[in-house]
Amino acid sequence: MELIKTSIPDVKLLKPKVFGDERGFFMESYNKQALHELIGLDVEFVQDNHSRSSKNVLRGLHYQLKQPQGKLVRVVAGEVFDVAVDLRRRSPTFGQWEGAILSDKNNYQFWIPPGFAHGFVVLSDTADFLYKTTDYYAPEHERCIKWNDPDIGINWPFSGEPSLSDKDKQGVAFNQAETYD
Repeated sequence: MELIKTSIPDVKLLKPKVFGDERGFFMESYNKQALHELIGLDVEFVQDNHSRSSKNVLRGLHYQLKQPQGKLVRVVAGEVFDVAVDLRRRSPTFGQWEGAILSDKNNYQFWIPPGFAHGFVVLSDTADFLYKTTDYYAPEHERCIKWNDPDIGINWPFSGEPSLSDKDKQGVAFNQAETYD
């Protein structure tokens, strides 16, 4: 697996080794020791999630104030633009975002540590999105920031309005969001 550095040092883009031929391919999608060596952290995943979404569905920007989740995300079918926003007030990159195209063609994975909001928009007709989390889903602690908040200024690669859940339509402005110490 290869590490691709991002503008936010704690957020990592990972490129797995893919071995393929005319019959198909093989890749190791997770190896605890390799991940530890690449990101410098010993993470323990407790939950795997799988979502399928249609084109222009935007999910996010989600985070849990208590029980914050680190996420290792990837796309196994289709293509998404995935985003992490630093919500750690003491961080030099507080309020900054990093984004990456994840697809079944590039097989990239995105490491988003605890303390970040996360979201993605589907660029293909559909996308299957898989992610491992370091803590359990806790809906009572979940928060949502508006996907198009001007203070964050995410450059989403689509035009028009995304398809949002009712929950995501209620996202708060970044300057009103609860953040981490």
